[in-house]
Amino acid sequence: MRGVFIAASRLLAVVALAASLAPAACMIAAEAASAQDTAQAPDALQAQDAAQAQSTSGGGEVHAVGARIAGDGERTRLVLDLSAPVRLGAFPLADPARVVVDLPEMRFDLPAGTGEEGRGLIARWRYGLIAPGKSRIVIDTTGPVAIDKSFVLAPEDGQPARLVVDLVKTSEKAFAAAVARARAERPSSHAEGGGAPVVASAALPVIVLDPGHGGIDTGAISPSGVKEKDITLPFARRLKEKLDASGRFLVMLTRDDDTFLSLGRRVEIARGHAAALFISIHADSAPQDYVRGATVYTVSDRASDAEAAAVAALENKSDIIAGVDLPETSDIVTDILVDLARRETRNFSHRFSGELVADLGKATHLTVNPQRAAGFMVLRAHDVPSVLVELGYLTNAEDTADLTNPAWREKTTDAMVDAIDAFFAPQVARKPDAAGGG
Repeated sequence: MRGVFIAASRLLAVVALAASLAPAACMIAAEAASAQDTAQAPDALQAQDAAQAQSTSGGGEVHAVGARIAGDGERTRLVLDLSAPVRLGAFPLADPARVVVDLPEMRFDLPAGTGEEGRGLIARWRYGLIAPGKSRIVIDTTGPVAIDKSFVLAPEDGQPARLVVDLVKTSEKAFAAAVARARAERPSSHAEGGGAPVVASAALPVIVLDPGHGGIDTGAISPSGVKEKDITLPFARRLKEKLDASGRFLVMLTRDDDTFLSLGRRVEIARGHAAALFISIHADSAPQDYVRGATVYTVSDRASDAEAAAVAALENKSDIIAGVDLPETSDIVTDILVDLARRETRNFSHRFSGELVADLGKATHLTVNPQRAAGFMVLRAHDVPSVLVELGYLTNAEDTADLTNPAWREKTTDAMVDAIDAFFAPQVARKPDAAGGG
């Protein structure tokens, strides 16, 4: 009899908790009850994972097919409906406060705009591919939180598999301690979204093209839903095709699919290939929808103007958006040779940016001040001439029409090939004649 009373008390406690989470009370009650079963026998769910994934998705890709948030400023729950169970790992990150949920690669079949509005302790959340074989959910929180529970429920009684993350309000001190513990327990993520550095040597000049954003990091989004990451990749691919066809360069892409790469990893790829030129390709956004045109940026410790500083600050948030744990860094340069190399590299970068602006101006609309500089993290390789090109503004209807137009892409990539040829022409001219020797 005593056992029955205890069981009844537990059930009432679960129902009371569900009621406190308001509009989604019925959903929470069912998931909480199932969660108790899972907590009592965690190995049972783990043993079911592979078999359930096979029966639900035919052994193929798992899909997220629904999502919802319930709760308040003290306790909040995020739930995703899945086509099959998966394993997950959740941990907190600071500066700003976030919770990261790592998952096997999966497809998110969710309505446009999902995650843009939060509730309770969740300000907003996003999702996507972080690396081959690995997806990620990043939850921006309204303040310090603790991960009370994170688990996956198997399908039951006609309900799909469900991923559940329960967050509770906590103190700054407790949150900082949890972040430190999580950091100590997992591998470094400074090169997240990429493998070991690669080193290449080639007789031809190496050009590294960097399609901005990717995977979980969409970049800017137009009012009509066009994503920056979907503009930059096809543009970079077409530019690579044209440069390859010339036979004068060895061209690499930092990414060739919808995968996230950290800013540090992008720099590593350029340096690992001993690149003679690095071009990071982006599309811009602005509060005013009338602002339009292309801009070419180089790196500088001091921004050329306030707008350049704002663009750099936005682009430098890419790692934060993707839930990368950023290591502490120092801007102090202790090696005089590195400092001298940086000065020479910046001179080359500035020269190329001038040539690129001149040629782009023949093919597309430019901003009022198209040659600018700011502290872009992705341009900080001290020995690789580097520029970042904002092709246009996704917040402007005319620019968006251009950015999605294959004919515009053709003439704009032609202009960039001309600028690249002009940049390397003096270096080619200085090389000994292949037939006549030195």
